[in-house]
Amino acid sequence: MEKNEQSSRRNFIKNIGLASAAFYIVPRNVLGKGYLAPSDQLNIAGIGCGGKGWSDLTSSWNGGKENIVALCDVDFNRAEDAVKKWPNAKKYADFREMLDKEKGIDAVTISTPDHTHATIAMAAMGLGKHVYVQKPLTHDIFEARLLADTARSKKIVAQMGNQGASGDGVRKMMDWFNDGVIGKVKEVHVWTNRPVWPQGIKVPTGKFDVPANLSWDLWLGPAKAMDYNPAYHPFKWRGWWAFGTGALGDMACHLLDPPMRVLGLGAPTEVECSVGSVFTKDWVPEYIPEGCPPSSLVKLKYGPSAKNKTDLLLNWYDGGLRPPHPAEIDSSIILGDNEGANGVIMIGSKGIMTCGIYGMNPKVYKKGILVPEASLPKAKIARVINGAEGHQTQWTEAIKAGYDNAVLSSGFDYAGPFTETVLMGNLAIRSYMMQTSGTGNAAKYDGRKKLLWDAANMRITNFEAANQFVKREYREGWSL
Repeated sequence: MEKNEQSSRRNFIKNIGLASAAFYIVPRNVLGKGYLAPSDQLNIAGIGCGGKGWSDLTSSWNGGKENIVALCDVDFNRAEDAVKKWPNAKKYADFREMLDKEKGIDAVTISTPDHTHATIAMAAMGLGKHVYVQKPLTHDIFEARLLADTARSKKIVAQMGNQGASGDGVRKMMDWFNDGVIGKVKEVHVWTNRPVWPQGIKVPTGKFDVPANLSWDLWLGPAKAMDYNPAYHPFKWRGWWAFGTGALGDMACHLLDPPMRVLGLGAPTEVECSVGSVFTKDWVPEYIPEGCPPSSLVKLKYGPSAKNKTDLLLNWYDGGLRPPHPAEIDSSIILGDNEGANGVIMIGSKGIMTCGIYGMNPKVYKKGILVPEASLPKAKIARVINGAEGHQTQWTEAIKAGYDNAVLSSGFDYAGPFTETVLMGNLAIRSYMMQTSGTGNAAKYDGRKKLLWDAANMRITNFEAANQFVKREYREGWSL
């Protein structure tokens, strides 16, 4: 990607360079204060060390090329593998205590539930620590912009954990599109089989003892205080707005990345949606404002981009919803992943391009016939070493190169605006589900209207109530 300082929110896709860089061994005094020579080892701390945190740490450690010096988790039962792997690393439950005591940390991986990403990342960047933050970058749009601005102003080497951004698939599609293979694209369809956890259900009830291994108050972090419930930890938090960002937050950073990069899309201008209804009584749909819906369809409208010089409608489907199969492609052909569970279809004036999650399995169809990859344009955009598997090590090597020389596939100058786009869908969903007047059969949901977005000012201009979802409230003591 281009140098961090050369990107901006207004043209975050324009002229994206996805080339990998060579890193040379340079004496520390040449790089200057605050920069590491590439021959040095980084001191890395993991915040959230189980599940995805385990793989983020392992990949960043890169077979021992870096040092894992501290482990932070609110539930070390979940982080057991990390403790065994790095027994000499200091252990902490509270990331604030860790950052205060471990002065030698160079960088941190943040692999916690969505609602704590921004709080932790801002604390680390405030101390000059480089950060790797799992997708989605943040819980709301305001946070995404704040993190991108902060990383830029403090010259932090920061990467979002959507590993497909470093894969070969998206680069192949960019090469093909740049060569005019499918022409201009006016229509994009993206779908996922998520959620694969409970959604659209009533708020959990009941009184439960907090497990001895869990620091529940720290797990809540900036979310409002509430009683512990096993329906939230360790995984099912994704379906509740207080903590997660639903199917969009989980999968859109993997699935929307190819069309965003390939077509050079900026911020959307409009968003509208519909959501799946749950009926526990005849005629009366039950919307649970605290939780994500069982399914949704989101439509994002874009104006012409520098690469795709036409208006475009991007359609997102989740919860079992799928787009129509293109008429010109034989119905027996499974599009997207091998199982068709997740996928992307870009319909152009000269052909159709498809792929699965992470941009994998990219294909081009002309007049309904699969075009052999051997006859498509050859690679012009350099690939990342080890592709998607090298996403974390790309970040550690970028730290060693120094901010001004950093090459990142999903640096915050890209990931911040991209996350804003993803979360626009959730803004529409939450507005749709918000009952503003009426009861029973007369219930009225004003948020069902098309929402008009002023990206520069981060505001919906035609439905003021929707703007409450641009920036959330933080529990006392946890504000940014």
